[in-house]
Amino acid sequence: MVRRAKGEGGGPGRAGVRGARRPEVRLPPLDPYRGGGLEPDGDYDGLEFRDEDLSGQDGGGARFMDCALRGCALDETRLPDARILDSVLTGLRGVGTDLAESTLRDVELVDARLGGVQLHGAVLERVLVRGGKIDYLNLRKARLRDVVFEGCVLVEPDFGGARLERVEFVDCVLKGADLSGVTLSDVDLRKAAELDLARGVDRLAGAVISPAQLLDLAPVLAAEMGVRVAAAE
Repeated sequence: MVRRAKGEGGGPGRAGVRGARRPEVRLPPLDPYRGGGLEPDGDYDGLEFRDEDLSGQDGGGARFMDCALRGCALDETRLPDARILDSVLTGLRGVGTDLAESTLRDVELVDARLGGVQLHGAVLERVLVRGGKIDYLNLRKARLRDVVFEGCVLVEPDFGGARLERVEFVDCVLKGADLSGVTLSDVDLRKAAELDLARGVDRLAGAVISPAQLLDLAPVLAAEMGVRVAAAE
């Protein structure tokens, strides 16, 4: 079950940008997961997965509803087309997790340590990513609405061709981000701890940045416009 904080997000801020609506997940009493391995198109409702090694398992098309995954290993775990709803994911770790074209709605992802996560074509709605570090996150052609990245480190995230609406980066480090072909609407980058764009600086329309960030991006913006910057002789 999900409760949303009253009056939080959704309205225009001082810069005219609409804030993201955060999930506030209230889980019911959970039953422990009894093992046996994930199954394609499996249905998991009201379960707690604690310190489970799900590496290499195939849960393609599975549905997780009102679940908690805590400290689980997801190396090469296959979860394409999965639906993760009204759930809390804490301390996940793994490399090469496949969540392509999955749906995450009303989800909190906390303190994850992941690499090469495949979320291309996925749909994320009311998702909070707080803490942790994710390397080479693939969000190409994904749709993100009401998503907050808070206090986390994203190394070379790929947003190519994605659509971002009401997305916030709060105390978040973005290193080598690829915004090629992205479409932004009410994307707030002002509170990002570090903003480093490898590609797609020309796609920042629809985002709001701080004056300091504008100065930091000035060389990249000048290069994109073909402007040469040189001191007067």
